[in-house]
Amino acid sequence: MTQLALVIDLNVCVGCHACVTSCKQWNTSGTAGSLVDLNPYASEPNGTFFNRVQTFEVGEFPNTQTVHFPKSCLHCEDPPCVPVCPTGASYKRAEDGIVLVDYDKCIGCKYCSWSCPYGAREFDEERKVMTKCTLCVDRISDVTIPEPQRKPSCVIACPANARLFGDIHDPESEVSQAIAERGGYQLMPEWGTRPANHYLPRRKTEIRIHPEDLVRVDNPLKIDGKKPELNQRDLGREDFAT
Repeated sequence: MTQLALVIDLNVCVGCHACVTSCKQWNTSGTAGSLVDLNPYASEPNGTFFNRVQTFEVGEFPNTQTVHFPKSCLHCEDPPCVPVCPTGASYKRAEDGIVLVDYDKCIGCKYCSWSCPYGAREFDEERKVMTKCTLCVDRISDVTIPEPQRKPSCVIACPANARLFGDIHDPESEVSQAIAERGGYQLMPEWGTRPANHYLPRRKTEIRIHPEDLVRVDNPLKIDGKKPELNQRDLGREDFAT
């Protein structure tokens, strides 16, 4: 069975939030919208986002690192949000494994939100329904869009190419190879939900500094006491300045 998913490279994510804003824009104008913002400039703003980036520091001074951690619905292969839904609004598509919400059936009871161990569900305060990442299902299935562009908006927008998209059940796919070669892992696998989305771990990069690079070299002009010769353009600027 096909299982579409995201693979996120934590080693190159720079926390620019391009994925967040592009997700908001596409889904607000698409079939999932509108994603509301209530009092966006107030002291306690409230809004609906399918994708969020959490930034935190790890390690102890002076050996600390800043980690940017994007998180959205993980489209679990055994999603706990589906069986608890009393109306059948939460469901998993058999053809591609995407977990979706039928807004016409959703009554906003939040059972799915309570069952999700990843906090991936969002409650729309205006429509009173539960919402979540759809992997831009309306985009990836739109045959009028050129095939290379049939990817989630967050994947298209990422300037660092930190987000990959594809079928993790296909061993020849880009995402499967990235998981195998880079040690991709699932978030909180102990919950037994089998998240489809994977993360590629950060890599330690060793900086090599040669001994001669540590020797301070004085400016040659400081040593011989000479000033640099001005060319005609610089002379013109000097005359203008005076």
